[in-house]
Formats: sequence, structure tokens, C-alpha cells
Amino acid sequence: MAQQQVSQVRTTRREPGQEQRLYTFKAMQLIWLGLGVLEVLLGLRIIFKIIAVNPDNTLASLLYSFTSLFLLPFSGLTGTPSSGGMVLEISSLIAMIVYALLAWAAAKLVEVVFYRPRSTVVDVTESSSEQRNQ
Repeated sequence: MAQQQVSQVRTTRREPGQEQRLYTFKAMQLIWLGLGVLEVLLGLRIIFKIIAVNPDNTLASLLYSFTSLFLLPFSGLTGTPSSGGMVLEISSLIAMIVYALLAWAAAKLVEVVFYRPRSTVVDVTESSSEQRNQ
């Protein structure tokens, strides 16, 4: 019976911090996505108020009730000019700016605290050998 030596060499590349950079990137994407959704809803609210959408409409009612939560800190901040049922909510515009700044600050905070810069790629070489009987 002849014996045969089988060798195997496997090289893998590891980049330290790659997984943490991915999680940091995903967290920042979630922050920007949340801001985008909030800005769209507040923008729709502003448009609905300007064109005097019927507040008894189901869609308008849902939009007004959901966005009112985010506008509570800004209620009564400025006057609300109105004419013939049309309303310009300046406080909603201010809220959009403040929330954009807060989201930017949160994204930067996540980046500063959790981001790990690229470093040298590490090659890991594993070799194994075994003898097989034939």
C-alpha cells in the first residue's frame, strides 16, 4: 500500500475593524433614513396646511396627529399666518431645520465614537498536511 502526502495551504485576508466600520455605516444610514422620513412627513404637513386640505380626511388626520408629536417642542414658537383656511406653519419649517441639525450631529457622533480607520490588511496563512493510505 502506498502512502500519499496531501498538503493544503489556505490564505485568508483579514482587515481589523472592517466589521465595526460596517456597523457604523449602517447606524449612520438608519439615522439619515429616519431623518428623511420625518422631513417628508413634515414637508407634507406644511403643504397640506398651505393648500388647506380638509383636516377631517383620514390621510390628513393621520399625518397631522403623527407629526404633531414632533412639533410639540416648537408649538407657540412663532406666529402662524393664515388666510382663508390656508396656514403657513413657520414652526414646522424651524422644526425641519432643527431635526436636520440633530440628525447630522447624531451621525457625526456615531462616526467619531465608533468608526475605526482602515488599517493594514493581515494575511493569515494556514497549512495542514495529512497522510492518506492508498
